[in-house]
Amino acid sequence: MPQLSDTGLQAVASIAARHGFSTEAVTVMLQAVQAGGGTMAQFSHPEFGGSGQWMSGGMLMLGDMFNHGLKARVDGLCHELATLAATRGDLWHSAPVFGGGSAWWPAELGQPAASGAQNQMRYAWFPQARRLALDSGGEVWIYDTLDHQIGGFSQQQGGSGGIAMSSQFGPVDLARLPVVMRGGMPVAPAPAPAPAFAPMSPPAVMPTASAGGEDILATIEKLGALLQRGLLTEQEFAAKKAELLARL
Repeated sequence: MPQLSDTGLQAVASIAARHGFSTEAVTVMLQAVQAGGGTMAQFSHPEFGGSGQWMSGGMLMLGDMFNHGLKARVDGLCHELATLAATRGDLWHSAPVFGGGSAWWPAELGQPAASGAQNQMRYAWFPQARRLALDSGGEVWIYDTLDHQIGGFSQQQGGSGGIAMSSQFGPVDLARLPVVMRGGMPVAPAPAPAPAFAPMSPPAVMPTASAGGEDILATIEKLGALLQRGLLTEQEFAAKKAELLARL
């Protein structure tokens, strides 16, 4: 992650003192505001009530939703940081080029619907392209988000330094999302696993003799014997035979 320059440190310290937040919290918010192009931010920090979202048009959501005093402070902080980021380009030793013409994610992804930073990781989500970009330690990973509509980013529990995400299906397991690019190089999809065994063909159906058919043939033979003994006429035998054969 890029480090604040001396100018950036001074600006952050001054803003932190003015708004009553720690310099760490203000630095996190500055990264989130810059990641959102100065017009929006998705953030997570205990001093801001946990996870939240801010938009310059007046929308602000905090985990501590009924703390109106905190909302006013966070909104004022975000507006001041947006102005600072837009007017000063010397806040970082190596400026985090979020969102602008030289964004840290691949240019073909366009502008993200959500972006920000959590601990030592930056993220940007592109719902139209179904892609999630993560910058971890200077290496950018691009994931296929499949059918997930990611609606929240927050700090991962357990102190792992990562991020937790959620969608309409619940928590998003990053390990289950296909990696399509790493460090600017495409990643070939993993081959589908071979089946553990070959599917068996259904057994052939062998024709079976019909018990009813055997009875009909025996009856016809008996009728033939009656015909030979003169107990049936030719017409009667033919009619009865046709009737029995029609049952086969």
